[in-house]
Amino acid sequence: MNINFPEGFLWGGAVAANQCEGAYLEDGKGLSVQDVLPKGIHGVRTEEPTEDNMKLVGIDFYHRYKEDIKLFAEMGFKVFRTSIAWSRIFPNGDENEPNEKGLKFYDDLFDECHKYGIEPLVTISHYETPLELAKRYDGWRSRKLIGYFENYVRVIFERYKDKVKYWLTFNEINSVIHAPFASGGILTPKEKLTLSDLYQAAHHELVASALAVKIGHELMPKAKIGCMILGITTYPLTPNPDDVIATMIKDRDTLFFADVHARGKYPRYMNRYFKQHDIHINMEPEDEEILKNTVDFISFSYYSSNCETVNPDLAEKTGGNLSRGYKNPYIKASEWGWPIDPKGLRFTLNKFYDRYDLPLFIVENGLGAVDELVDDGKGSKAVIDDYRIDYLRSHLLEVAEAIEDGVELMGYTSWGCIDVVSASTSELKKRYGYIYVDRNDDGSGTLNRYKKKSFDWYKEVIATNGNSLLNS
Repeated sequence: MNINFPEGFLWGGAVAANQCEGAYLEDGKGLSVQDVLPKGIHGVRTEEPTEDNMKLVGIDFYHRYKEDIKLFAEMGFKVFRTSIAWSRIFPNGDENEPNEKGLKFYDDLFDECHKYGIEPLVTISHYETPLELAKRYDGWRSRKLIGYFENYVRVIFERYKDKVKYWLTFNEINSVIHAPFASGGILTPKEKLTLSDLYQAAHHELVASALAVKIGHELMPKAKIGCMILGITTYPLTPNPDDVIATMIKDRDTLFFADVHARGKYPRYMNRYFKQHDIHINMEPEDEEILKNTVDFISFSYYSSNCETVNPDLAEKTGGNLSRGYKNPYIKASEWGWPIDPKGLRFTLNKFYDRYDLPLFIVENGLGAVDELVDDGKGSKAVIDDYRIDYLRSHLLEVAEAIEDGVELMGYTSWGCIDVVSASTSELKKRYGYIYVDRNDDGSGTLNRYKKKSFDWYKEVIATNGNSLLNS
């Protein structure tokens, strides 16, 4: 096979503010929805932050970012994806004036990246809706959040327009349908929400996302602004035409959000879906015009695939990263039951590129596993994570195939380039990074950083622009 990653390919890694920063009330920061989810997206929320919420400390990136950025630079990162915690900038989300200390932190963080020639790739909203917006307005169910988001976006674009050239609007925007509180700050319990409620909230986010693109293009003509989609790849379980049609319909749960971002309007297939499910969306007269502000590129997360069938007795349920489907008998799974399907990444890249003819960016991909810290024989400690290397190598080889297929790919940022608190379960034992962080689920640990075997492996991949994948 050929390895032809393009010149200037943006190799790097990704984290989210709420999973790494900690310092959850420091320097004027307000609470976010994550501060009351001690067991992660799939857990029960609390009224106030509790000590068992690992995200309150995270990996203390807020105080240790210089140390971590230096390690990323040692690996050769060209790009570092992180997010801005909205409640660091506007503690309640609806203030008129921003918190200067919060703005200064990200100034310093982006400066530290540029010190090593690393471009920041910044997610504006990564499951970090200010908690007060959830309490006062029921999150993105309220149209008022569009105005508050616009104010937030204008502030950060003006502040960082000379420091950040790559932006993402909402992380995994389609996840608001699956996890309305974590993704959309919707305080009403999911079981009490109708599909109209969920798609109305999604509509508000889509309008806000398009508005951010419009503002960004006005204030930062040279910047690239993309959407971020929860990449759920689904195959028909059998060649039964009914399974194929069921897969087509399920695919549209994901593609709808990319369609609006890339094409600037609601796709016609949603007319039937809304009619069949008695979904009614309230649109303001200006919404159609705002949605025409389309993205410069499409980014997405990819961890696994699943199957769809009209005959549920044929297979057991499976899932991963908010996706649910049926188990593929040809695919193995991770320790957490997530199907491992490298070829699905090539398929997804081709599907998106064939559909939109826009540059793509893989901004999340990785393996969560239990790592063991051992003596490295040189007076220090390390993790021998050959299983992670195997996972990443197999996926990156399929990325190379997709590039050979003709897909235009901007870059690749593997998820959790340094160990972070899991979004789905709030565990630290589920580790993704090239760098081990000495902190445990009971809160113990030194927070010291240790390089894993995958650290040097990824360093070589970046240094050779992917060519070492053929030998590693």
